[in-house]
Amino acid sequence: MAVLVTGGAGYIGSHTCLELLNAGYEIVVVDNLANSSTESLKRVQELTGKDFTFYQTDLLDQEAMEVVFKQNKIDAVIHLAGFKSVGESVRLPLRYYHNNMTGTLVLCQLMQEHAVKNIVFSSSATVYGMSDSVPISEDFPLSATNAYGRTKLMIEEMMKDLYESDPEWSIALLRYFNPIGAHSSGKLGEDPNGIPNNLMPYITQVAAGGLNELHIYGSDYPTRDGTGVRDYIHVVDLARGHLKALEKVVSSKGIEAYNLGTGRGYSVMEMIASFEKVTGQRISYRITDRRPGDIGVCYSDPSKAERELGWVALKGIEEMCRDAWHWQSNNPQGYQKEKPILFTGIS
Repeated sequence: MAVLVTGGAGYIGSHTCLELLNAGYEIVVVDNLANSSTESLKRVQELTGKDFTFYQTDLLDQEAMEVVFKQNKIDAVIHLAGFKSVGESVRLPLRYYHNNMTGTLVLCQLMQEHAVKNIVFSSSATVYGMSDSVPISEDFPLSATNAYGRTKLMIEEMMKDLYESDPEWSIALLRYFNPIGAHSSGKLGEDPNGIPNNLMPYITQVAAGGLNELHIYGSDYPTRDGTGVRDYIHVVDLARGHLKALEKVVSSKGIEAYNLGTGRGYSVMEMIASFEKVTGQRISYRITDRRPGDIGVCYSDPSKAERELGWVALKGIEEMCRDAWHWQSNNPQGYQKEKPILFTGIS
């Protein structure tokens, strides 16, 4: 069975590719390398000892994507490609709408033309907007507070319409909470461009000396210590969730949304304390003003994924911190940000 993985060279994508290969799937990877590296794919190949095909291709390039479908017998798609910075999406909304939505439209049109109707879509907990209660379950009202979140929400709505028009489709909408951590080998991890937008790579880069201090945005939330609480999930658990969703879509028809989280929230200060405990590294920080749009508490109810997919997060917060630091300390410069190279395959 061949699975097309869009955005497969990225943080979540590379871990998902590794899990797919280890589970015996054949994979075809598409990535434009705008925010990723071929080095991650080389390391996936090294860790698994398995070959796969890679196309340095943009989903917006319909002709190039047509070649991917013509050259490979695709059975299902895991769609992770897309821009993902909330702050950038506020500054550049048209860029986000064009890239995330048009790219998905091109992908779905080609899937339809080639009779590939099984897809696992990388959505986000941002589709719940400013939820005023926790834990958040899949039947909560949907909204979004920024362009990034709205692209995810609009794509979800588009896919619902697609299924309504043709019930042969099978679609899983995976609403991620906060992925952190890295592969236990220390060879795969999160490698953001510039100053990280997310907490854990910010912490690890401060620990590694790449950044002077962590900025904590707000200490006056109605939480245990005043800092924001989020549901952090190990990226390997998240990757495993994609495999469980894939099993579901290839064995049934329909469209369903699933939260992928642990069901427990940790504050920023608790995350710092856990990281310092397991690594012995001291994290300097400075408290600043809240960021517009941030909420105090956000964590999931993941029971639907356990009930319907047979998936549950297995790794705890200390393992997440330990693996994140193992990656950062072994790769202080990330994947070295090499120049993009056109590959037709990894071998």
